[in-house]
Amino acid sequence: MKPTTIAEFHDAQTPQDRAICELLRHAIDQALPEAQSKLWHAHPVWFLDENPIVGYSKLKHCIRLMFWSGADFDEPALTPGTDKFKDASIRYTDAAQIDLDNLQRWLSKSRAIQWDYKTVVKRKGRLERLT
Repeated sequence: MKPTTIAEFHDAQTPQDRAICELLRHAIDQALPEAQSKLWHAHPVWFLDENPIVGYSKLKHCIRLMFWSGADFDEPALTPGTDKFKDASIRYTDAAQIDLDNLQRWLSKSRAIQWDYKTVVKRKGRLERLT
């Protein structure tokens, strides 16, 4: 059965991946209390004003934490995406790999640096910086 909530997404993971997901969720909820969280395209994602900010997904051998505007964070630990968007991500195979200081800094930047993904389709694919 396909998960319909973030809790169900976590429950579907291995214990090791679940530990990563739960640590990420707790940190994101603490840093972005005003954000709306939900499963979006089958993955946990947090939104500010309907704009996707941060989320994570299960890849074959890891959990990938992605920031939609992360390519502009100027953070060497985040790998920029390869498409036309401004995303960047990091992959984890163990909760012990998560550097909480880095994560808190990235979450702070995710609030301050945002590209407008909410309406990009309405503008025929042209991204605009919100902040």
